[in-house]
Amino acid sequence: MSNTQGQATFFNLTITLNDKDVPVFTYTNLDGTDVCGNVVVNQYSTISYQLIDKTGKGLKFVGAAFTTPFDKIIDAITISSNGTLIQLTDLDETPGNTGFQFVLSNTCNSLQMLSPDPQIVNHPNH
Repeated sequence: MSNTQGQATFFNLTITLNDKDVPVFTYTNLDGTDVCGNVVVNQYSTISYQLIDKTGKGLKFVGAAFTTPFDKIIDAITISSNGTLIQLTDLDETPGNTGFQFVLSNTCNSLQMLSPDPQIVNHPNH
C-alpha cells in the first residue's frame, strides 16, 4: 500500500487487453513504478486515478461503486468531463477501510466494466 502523508495521491491506471480480450488493470505511481492502487490515508486527501486506455475500446470512468457507501470513508467522487480522471475525496474523519470498484463505459457496446477492488484505509490523526 502507498502511505500518504500529504494531501494528494496520484495513480495512473493503465488498462490493456490480454490475448482473450480480458481487461488487465495495472496501477503505477507517477514515476512508473507498479503499485496495487491501495492507499493509506493519515489526513484529508484527494486520491486521483488517471485512466490510460490501451484497449482501443474507448474506455471512460463513469463512477466508483462501493459495497459500503455509507461508511464515511470516502466522502465524494468527481470525474473529469472527458472521463479520464476520477478523484476520491477522503476527509479522514472516520477510521476504517473501504473497498470499491471503478465503473467504466466503452464505445463498443452499452455494457459497463468493473475494475478489481482497490482499498482506502483511514488512520485519522485525531
